[in-house]
Amino acid sequence: MNLISHKTKSLNGKINCPGDKSISQRILIIGSLLNCDMQLDGFLNAEDPISTMEALNEIGASISINQDYVFLNKRDVPFKNPKNDLNLGNSGTGSRLLLGLISGLGIRCNLTGDESLSKRPMNRVINPLKKIGSVIKSNDGKLPISTIGSNIINNFEYKMPIASAQVKSSLLLAALASKKQIRIIEPKTTRDHTERMIEFFGGDISYGDSLNKGTISLNDYKISPKNLYTIPGDFSSAAFIIVASVISKNSEVLIKNVGLNKTRNGLLKILLLMGADIKIKNERLLSNEEVADILVKSSDLKGIDVPEDIIPNIIDEIPILSIAASFAKGETRITNAAELRVKESDRLMGISEGLNKLKVLHKIFEDGIFIKGTSEEIYCDSPIDSYNDHRIAMSFLISGIRSKNSVSVLNCKNIETSFPNFRHIMNSLGMKIDEKN
Repeated sequence: MNLISHKTKSLNGKINCPGDKSISQRILIIGSLLNCDMQLDGFLNAEDPISTMEALNEIGASISINQDYVFLNKRDVPFKNPKNDLNLGNSGTGSRLLLGLISGLGIRCNLTGDESLSKRPMNRVINPLKKIGSVIKSNDGKLPISTIGSNIINNFEYKMPIASAQVKSSLLLAALASKKQIRIIEPKTTRDHTERMIEFFGGDISYGDSLNKGTISLNDYKISPKNLYTIPGDFSSAAFIIVASVISKNSEVLIKNVGLNKTRNGLLKILLLMGADIKIKNERLLSNEEVADILVKSSDLKGIDVPEDIIPNIIDEIPILSIAASFAKGETRITNAAELRVKESDRLMGISEGLNKLKVLHKIFEDGIFIKGTSEEIYCDSPIDSYNDHRIAMSFLISGIRSKNSVSVLNCKNIETSFPNFRHIMNSLGMKIDEKN
């Protein structure tokens, strides 16, 4: 599917933010372990969470979905070895977190995925799981992966060589499923949805010790059922709406129910440093997650050096940050972002190729990018290939707001993995994004 985005005068309106993809997948997994009747409100009905749900049902979970809600139903039987391969589609989060769950349960199965997911590195989660007792075979550190059994070690301490929320969560889920304790030391703080969710259901997690502040300890694996869990809006999806509102003229948009977890809202801090007119309203706590409404107005941005310590928490937002930087006065530097090379695509390459098509001055490095912004409108001379990467696709569609002509983006179907109503929401605010034959 190819899409075309046209120049936009302004964006105005009020919208509800779609449910958080990371949290939607985590609550399916932890909710299945709870083995209770529970309703999920705000679930993101997109391809990645659905792939995770279907895989869980294959191993014995009982999860159903209708137009408005997801229901986790109490199981009458224990988890089981599946008859079929567990196909996680394009979901890196689903595959890595499920590998932890399956290891903890001792399930024998094969994990597969689509062509893109099958190219992504999995040793970062396979090797730690092996160290704590899981037996795993892989295709040279990539999918397909076979789990052969496990004997998870109790009270294991694992020091993570690189910061990764998915690795941390996979280890926590392996310990939780096997009813073991674990200590994890991470070099930098990463998104903490898994820890917050375990605590919400009564699990005992402690943070830091006298030697290392980056320690996360699962001290008690006992979690208790609840009948309702409400999923906040996805900040990574809100990021596209925020940047679109900032770079367009005479715009004012209110985005409701956005998750503002401190390990996820780094882009907000960066945009404020760049001069964006953003206000946070109605702050509250929902299912142990910070949530608020975000009011965004058109702004004149300035380029900055993005602080390196924020990078691990904005890795998904760097494509749309690159669009904001393209319309900021001065220079923006993003470094320490080598993780972009191994996402759904080589995102640094994808960003660079797209900016070339927009004639935006920039220079790409092994671990980052330098962008010289402009206050002028851009001109797109040929279609931009998203390489089937949803975040690259949505980011360059947003750039069409400030284009003299229009911006065509190829291979946009994977938008369905994380933000299926992206086009509907953006068009409702004033954009014009059409399907192109």
